[in-house]
Amino acid sequence: MSELAYTRFELVRTFRNFRLLVFTLGFPLLLYVAVAAPNRDEPDFGGSGISIPLYFMVSLVAFGTMTALISTGGRIASERTNGWTRQLRITPLTVRAYFRAKVLTGYAMALLSIALLYASGAAFGVSLSVGRWLGMTGLILVGLLPFAALGVLLGHLLTADTIGPATGGIVSLLALVSGAWFPLSENGLLYEVAQFLPSYWLVQASHVSLGGAGWTAASWAVIGGWTLALALLARIAYRRDTERV
Repeated sequence: MSELAYTRFELVRTFRNFRLLVFTLGFPLLLYVAVAAPNRDEPDFGGSGISIPLYFMVSLVAFGTMTALISTGGRIASERTNGWTRQLRITPLTVRAYFRAKVLTGYAMALLSIALLYASGAAFGVSLSVGRWLGMTGLILVGLLPFAALGVLLGHLLTADTIGPATGGIVSLLALVSGAWFPLSENGLLYEVAQFLPSYWLVQASHVSLGGAGWTAASWAVIGGWTLALALLARIAYRRDTERV
């Protein structure tokens, strides 16, 4: 099986998964409409200087895209359980090609979630220049790298039965402590902890839309550090898993 054929197979299979589409695409979109529609004229949410439609558009993009990337672990865990990964190892498909297909599929889901929420944001009055839309999107896509590695890691640590609740719990907790649902006070413990979480900087991508710098050098270090650490752990988990087979 070639890498192109396998990637195409992954995309088709993923977009036929109705439950995954509902939770990754439908739930964030419905939640956004429920919050933004009655508050479309609120220009300053919680003293953040950001309108409610913009704040929750980016927040729910963070929530939905984190779900999309981490959900790759669910497919890996399922394939480990039913023996599909063992079958793939006797094909010409390389390990790198296998994981690239998983990550690319996760990013495809993430991009669709972003497009839907951006369209909804525009419908509720979010108006930005092309440069700011692109700058914000670029930061979000970079900020998802640690979650791509986390999905692979969880896929090799958990079973098909346990990874669903674990994924939902992790994403919900990260959204809560990273300011997705409310602006964090800059003098509290939660704010200090959030500075070291990649999920926090996904939410902070909205600052680009206001003409701000978006991320600092420390922000990039947090994203890079988490990506490297989780990728290393994912590699170790994969090797241990294959050794047991």
